[in-house]
Amino acid sequence: MPVQLPTVEQLRDIARSYQLHLSDADLDAFRALMPGPLASYQRLDELTEPALPIRYPRTSGYRPAPADNPLNAWYWRCSIKGAPSGPLAGKRVAIKDNVCVAGVPMMNGSSTLEGYTPEVDATIVTRILDAGGEIVGKAVCEDLCFSGSSFTSKTGPVRNPHDPTRSAGGSSSGSAALVAAGECDMAIGGDQGGSIRIPSSWCGTYGLKPSYGLVPYTGVFPIELTLDHTGPLAATVSDVAVLLEAIAGPDGLDPRQREVQVTPYTPALSGNVQGLRIGVVEEGFGWPNSEKDVDDAVRDAAQRLASLGAQVSTISIPLHRDGMHIWNAIAIEGATMLMVRGNSMGTNWKGQYGVSLLDAYARGRLTRADDLSETVKLVVLLGQYLQDSYHGRYYAKAQNLARTLVQAYDEALKTVDLLLMPTLPLKATPLPGPSATLPERIMRALEMIANTCPFDVTGHPAMNVPCALSGGLPVGMMLVGRRWDEATVLRAAHAFEQTGAYPLRRKQPVPA
Repeated sequence: MPVQLPTVEQLRDIARSYQLHLSDADLDAFRALMPGPLASYQRLDELTEPALPIRYPRTSGYRPAPADNPLNAWYWRCSIKGAPSGPLAGKRVAIKDNVCVAGVPMMNGSSTLEGYTPEVDATIVTRILDAGGEIVGKAVCEDLCFSGSSFTSKTGPVRNPHDPTRSAGGSSSGSAALVAAGECDMAIGGDQGGSIRIPSSWCGTYGLKPSYGLVPYTGVFPIELTLDHTGPLAATVSDVAVLLEAIAGPDGLDPRQREVQVTPYTPALSGNVQGLRIGVVEEGFGWPNSEKDVDDAVRDAAQRLASLGAQVSTISIPLHRDGMHIWNAIAIEGATMLMVRGNSMGTNWKGQYGVSLLDAYARGRLTRADDLSETVKLVVLLGQYLQDSYHGRYYAKAQNLARTLVQAYDEALKTVDLLLMPTLPLKATPLPGPSATLPERIMRALEMIANTCPFDVTGHPAMNVPCALSGGLPVGMMLVGRRWDEATVLRAAHAFEQTGAYPLRRKQPVPA
């Protein structure tokens, strides 16, 4: 579609928004100069942009019927077979529905993208297929992935396999629920504030947020460029490791990737933690909403690791308690500028832009803004206010303080090999009912992130390890390692898994 020359009225409105005082004669003069630059835009419409590869045939699949989707965790079902052999051969993989799979509808939990079908495969999709995996569908995620609970998706709430009246966690809600229910072997999740680890903790799966930039984000719907992570969830640590091996490494198209260090991960799964130094972070316990059984179970899990030969000690990282405050400023203003005003892509970075995704989302956002979840609306209102009133001052200060937070964890990781704390301070919470107020719904969506979100700011690898059942609900222990040292995180997780302290998989209940 040809780019239209703006009217004088449109230019006048723009001038006013930028506090420019221009006369009608000025505006006419500027308008007369614009056909020249706009000719470049006309030429862009005639050129073909480079696209991500689509290497494997597929059909579009289908939307499963409710009877075949009791947890409401599948958005779309399909079967895309990858290479005939490879490390993921025989593995059924669910893809979070914020990831582009060519020819398969993508909604990202939001009415703003309903009806959109990507034309490309994300880098991680191609890598999974190259490794022999089979993509068996798209997993429901929360509305634009901005919730830690599982009730904001426009396709309805995702139910916890352990108790269908409770949240599965978010935003990778469907990914964790499907793995926990045995409907796939492994899944892809995304994590900007805990969205791999939160549902993994509440559903009882292993979920790893890798080091920032280890896994390319190309072809995945962004939230905030400095917080975006994508990574694996699975029913076993070995499946997490083999999936990570398949998807890790630079692709040359993602600005988040810089001096990426990839190592083999499956050889680390020795079951041996003899001599490994683990620091139990005191500030990760005893939050105002912490449940005693969660804190107790995680401390017991730390002692199990000690019984296996790890050197377990208690350490203090006071700045951990400020991690959520730093995250809030980055996430609220950054998401407003990129995910909302920037129509998910923004500007000022080099790499592969999702042009059709950007266009579809922008049109949907402008015509269906009222359909956005309460959490996204809160971010828009507060983020734009802070930008308008304080001009990015607090975002900038938070990004500067992020380096101090990195240093605090790095100093602790000079004395120990891993940090340990509860993944979440509480077990899966009840899904809010139809009479829940707006404040109640927002509280339920964001109440659990205190321990997870700081590591999205700092980029350290962090993994949920199911460590106990309490009242029939999973409790998660979080292990945090040095940047690029996923191998040590996986080593400790695997050793704990071998103790049998947590059952491999729970039977899927039928929701009431």
